[in-house]
Amino acid sequence: MFVFIAGGGRTGAQLASQLIAQNYEVRLVEHRRELLALLHHEIPTEVIYEGNATDPSVLKQAGLDKANVVVACTKDDASNLVICYLARTLFKVRRTVARINNPRNAWLFDKNFHVDETINQADVMAHLIQEEMSLGDMMTLLKLRRGRYALVEEKVPAGAKAVGMTLKDLGLPDQCVIAAIIRHGQVTLPRGTTKLEEFDEVLAITDEEGAKRLAVLLEPPDRSIL
Repeated sequence: MFVFIAGGGRTGAQLASQLIAQNYEVRLVEHRRELLALLHHEIPTEVIYEGNATDPSVLKQAGLDKANVVVACTKDDASNLVICYLARTLFKVRRTVARINNPRNAWLFDKNFHVDETINQADVMAHLIQEEMSLGDMMTLLKLRRGRYALVEEKVPAGAKAVGMTLKDLGLPDQCVIAAIIRHGQVTLPRGTTKLEEFDEVLAITDEEGAKRLAVLLEPPDRSIL
């Protein structure tokens, strides 16, 4: 996969380094001299293209028309919008991702500018705080389907509501599936008649609402009283 990165600041440089380590084809465009000098010490020279990422001719010469994904992560929101718009309308790039620097500009990053996904640090932090507060001791191991679903893990504490209940009687929504139970160090593929025991480690694939329901069933009794 070919990922095109517009902006060579800390975010762009780190993203390029991680993608290169995972064997992605990467091109990073940056025009600021002070950043270019640093970039040449951090990522391979052949990955870097010097130029203004809002200039269509620069984007063409840098190979944007061959990219599968463009990531607009400059420090200027207007530039990020322009880059996504040009990527889709002129270069037919299939996926666009844009960084939102000022949360008040978030409403602009929509289909009108051909922005498919956004990175809004304020929203990310708020979501993480809400998730930590609502899910208790549940740990998110992996995000799936652009964050709509997750693989989560939690140990069943003594006295939890779910202890002794069969999986089919837990009343979990269809979007929450118990995928595995680790009991005494052994992995078990559960059935509907499987009963949960104290100190089981439960692995589930679920959406946000299912995770909340599961967290209530697995919370310790002292917490449920609060």
